[in-house]
Amino acid sequence: MLHTRVIPCLLLKGQGLVKTQKFKDPKYVGDPINAIKIFNDKEVDELVLLDIAASVEERGPNFKVIEEVASECFMPLGYGGGISSLEQIRTIFSLGVEKVIINSWAFDQPELVRAASDSFGSQSIVVSMDVKKNFFGKYEVHTRSASLNTKQDPVQYAREMEQRGAGEILLTSVDRDGLMVGYDLQLLSKVAGAVNIPVITCGGAGALFHFAEAVAHGASALAAGSMFVFQGKHRAVLISYPDRAELERHLQ
Repeated sequence: MLHTRVIPCLLLKGQGLVKTQKFKDPKYVGDPINAIKIFNDKEVDELVLLDIAASVEERGPNFKVIEEVASECFMPLGYGGGISSLEQIRTIFSLGVEKVIINSWAFDQPELVRAASDSFGSQSIVVSMDVKKNFFGKYEVHTRSASLNTKQDPVQYAREMEQRGAGEILLTSVDRDGLMVGYDLQLLSKVAGAVNIPVITCGGAGALFHFAEAVAHGASALAAGSMFVFQGKHRAVLISYPDRAELERHLQ
């Protein structure tokens, strides 16, 4: 049995799904419901849906879309984007979502993480960290779709979020997003080695051996976007997911 979760990470913008490179140039890749139906058939471990426009546009979650996706989704679903209050979190859970993913407001209002963990249980609260290197090669946490540099060191930030009650960290390398060249293993090792909660790595996956590399460097779960929505060197849109036997060969 496969113990490492392999999670498609879907990016929502407006009513459609997009895929970015380094958090820029979103390319439309399809309708959320159609994608969910395909992943249902593939018996995916878990699914993440991130509304990448919500915090940038200074608005809350689109509950209508969340409800539509959750009602169609047969696997555990995590949602992130524009979450800034316990009331929003309560509504999202009531719509059938299993985990909420807090990014910008974890930095802006870190007490929200503690309040959410206390109210709903840490296992359902994920803090998302978008990290990229500065001009001098130093890792820094960014928010609002990587448009705002918090200047926070990711190791210290991850530790703080764990102390505040986060049950998991979703760690995304902005520099590798959409490039399919492999995860940032140095970043992953630093963060995973600093906390005692699971770290989901994201940003850069392009082949199954990248998954094995990430597990060896401390990842508890593996998230990917481009790898599951593009096919071939011309990046034609084709939603896919490795079969169980393939995953087991690389991860066990």
